[in-house]
Amino acid sequence: MTKKYFGTDGIRGRVGKDPITPQFIMHLGYAAGKVLTGADWHLTEGKRPTVLIGKDTRVSGYMFESALEAGLCAAGVDVFLSGPMPTPAIAYLIRALRLQAGIVISASHNLFEDNGVKFFSAEGTKLPDDMEYKIEAELDNPIEIKPSAQLGKVRRLRDADARYIEFCKSTFPYPLDLRGLRIVVDSAHGATYHIARHVMHELGADEVIAIGVDPDGLNINHECGATHCATLQQAVIQHGADLGIALDGDGDRLMMVDNQGTIYDGDQLVYIIAKHRQERKVLSGGVVGTLMTNLAIENHFKERNIPFLRANVGDRYVLELLQEKNWYLGGESSGHIICRDKHTTGDGIISALQVLYALRDSQKTLAEFLQDVMLYPQRLINIKVPPSYQWSSDNQLAQLIKEAESEFKNSGRILIRSSGTEPVVRVMIEGESQHLIDSWVERIAEMIRNNCSS
Repeated sequence: MTKKYFGTDGIRGRVGKDPITPQFIMHLGYAAGKVLTGADWHLTEGKRPTVLIGKDTRVSGYMFESALEAGLCAAGVDVFLSGPMPTPAIAYLIRALRLQAGIVISASHNLFEDNGVKFFSAEGTKLPDDMEYKIEAELDNPIEIKPSAQLGKVRRLRDADARYIEFCKSTFPYPLDLRGLRIVVDSAHGATYHIARHVMHELGADEVIAIGVDPDGLNINHECGATHCATLQQAVIQHGADLGIALDGDGDRLMMVDNQGTIYDGDQLVYIIAKHRQERKVLSGGVVGTLMTNLAIENHFKERNIPFLRANVGDRYVLELLQEKNWYLGGESSGHIICRDKHTTGDGIISALQVLYALRDSQKTLAEFLQDVMLYPQRLINIKVPPSYQWSSDNQLAQLIKEAESEFKNSGRILIRSSGTEPVVRVMIEGESQHLIDSWVERIAEMIRNNCSS
């Protein structure tokens, strides 16, 4: 059964175009409220369920916050408003305050023209599929406002940032600290702009140079953050910093840069955390990556006798496989890293602290941790396609892929998939020869462009 609105990470799209309109978002809030009020929460009689709403720094967040608030209250649900807060902060606060659910208004790493809605359960995890199906079914019904005496009320959560800062700090082991380090933190003009630098400073960093901390509603993720590390590289070199930390607009992705300006992606950072935990004999089970995880990382896990499994692309699928195997560490090359022993969801700040713990505890640098790991060359191309185009049913494309696989044989991988968050097909090829990769990825991408427009 296919969902009409929910993708791999909530509902996302261009602001002003269906379904990212105030009318729909209000109805979505009402539908979610109806599902929540119908759930068995074992609440005290007469007490309404309470939902926490957070958002990133997009200008459209004000509009959608009000719309969600209206829909939830109409369904008889109380609301807490946190203002701009990282997605993982909302996941934490739901549990800390014993709330029934949380909603984040964000389009994650996308630019300001987009926005979206992510839901979290009372356990601080993404909503299960059955709840998303129930919400979609409720969207088919009209809004029936509760009697005035049963309407929800709204309060602002005044100390959300302080609570979350303390939670982040608690995941870094005492008595270690960050003394002696000069760190650049790029918050992508997003939801961590008033959080991340304080975490690093309060853990003792000698100097924290904060960039990407001047949100104006329009500059989120623009040439900064985890999706554009060139700005961080330049700042690290300019300030003579020991390392740099890049987060995305809603704070659940992480990239890092060393003092030479070298970028380290999610695959490499997961490897560092896993290697350090194994050396300390505290790695429980194995590691979950995705179909996009670099083959070199998988091979090195094998050499270290660390079990490794691939999930579909998307942090929710990484988490599902971690839960199924009862493992604690997983992530994506894009920078989503999940440390289940520290948090219920991917968290850029907490992941950075786990890497920093490995560096401080071992007295190694990022480069020293990865000196034996040579990543295989990869090339990824994203092709915008109309909703009607189904690449998996394209016989001409299937034949071309077969030819490419024959040429790569056992020395590479070809991965083609539809995005779960935007109307694009992603073509990724990995192998030993960069020339061969470039040639084939261009040919496959060009065929998709031609066939979806014909």
